[in-house]
Amino acid sequence: MSEKRRKLIEPTVFAVVGVAFLIGLGVWQLDRKTWKENLIATVTARINRAPQDLPPRANWPRLLQEGNEYARVMFPAEFLEGQEALVYTPGSPFRPDVKGPGYWLFAPAELAGGSIVMVNRGFVPADRKDPATRAQGKPHGSVDIVGVMRWPETRGIFTPADDPKGNVWFVRDPKAMAEAHKWASAAPFYIDQESPVPPGGVPLPGKLDVALPDNHLQYAITWFGLALGLAGVYVVWMAGRLRRR
Repeated sequence: MSEKRRKLIEPTVFAVVGVAFLIGLGVWQLDRKTWKENLIATVTARINRAPQDLPPRANWPRLLQEGNEYARVMFPAEFLEGQEALVYTPGSPFRPDVKGPGYWLFAPAELAGGSIVMVNRGFVPADRKDPATRAQGKPHGSVDIVGVMRWPETRGIFTPADDPKGNVWFVRDPKAMAEAHKWASAAPFYIDQESPVPPGGVPLPGKLDVALPDNHLQYAITWFGLALGLAGVYVVWMAGRLRRR
């Protein structure tokens, strides 16, 4: 291959591969946009339905996240006295009423018949971490809980390690909490409590509000624009080379 041909072929290959890659990213963002819109519509519909009875324990192994997450449920239960686990949170896009860093308070709730379900009772500000500062909100007896079914979070590569000795966790993983505290929880899900609000207001439960960002169209336009720009640069460069020849 002559030197002149090589100097044309290498930039051409680079331009074609680059444009294809950038277009692929743009198409991927359009797919993500469709997925996000469907997710928002599904979550919004589920959290606005009237609460239904919590599925019986016999059905728990057959419950799947895709078809049941964010379904509103109601059930009577009694929280195990003095048992809790704290999950650190900097805030939540689903709870705009939560301001500043703090903790989600998870507690095991015993159903009639003895089954245990983990319940996220709500938000605890960072300065109320000590149970003594929120003794007023300590549950007593059976409570009629309304909330939504949620599935455990996935740990990211930058998520800090949990601190079971300090009773602080960094992902909402009720199975790990139950194992550390020896709670006999068999549910594959946990409940984000909406009500009732305990005396004193801490921990603070609340209804979820769908506020997921949907910027995928902007990202797609950016990738398509870069692809167009790269193609334009290549055309101008190639035209210059041909004129010189």
